[in-house]
Amino acid sequence: MTPVVGLDVAKRATEGQAFLDKGRPYGPSFQIVHTQEGLARLQTVLDDLAAQTGCPPTVILESTGPYHVPVVRFLEDHGYAYILRNPLIPYQAKQSSLRKVKTDAVDAYRLGQLFYKEELAPVRRRGKQLLDLRHLTR
Repeated sequence: MTPVVGLDVAKRATEGQAFLDKGRPYGPSFQIVHTQEGLARLQTVLDDLAAQTGCPPTVILESTGPYHVPVVRFLEDHGYAYILRNPLIPYQAKQSSLRKVKTDAVDAYRLGQLFYKEELAPVRRRGKQLLDLRHLTR
């Protein structure tokens, strides 16, 4: 099993959908706010999914400027692998669908499906030495 959680990040809240495996959603979609309590709820969902499948889930979300920063920081602090996608990729995948539905729950569901359709690699944290070297060469 390869569990994944699709998150559609917005300004004040994030809509999410968890998957146990390809085509097997785990419960209904959920909404979290960008507060300590909301991120604790995300932690609960991630822990439940890990207990159910036996491996930690990967989180996939769109890059949304400053809005995704608290969620990404939370995921990094707790050691979860995450995939940060350019918003144009899920948008193009949505355009291929016959039904043009625009809701946050559907977007989170489609992000989870996108994980299983494409070969996606989690974001890797760069070390301080690599970042310093990159800064020096620019």
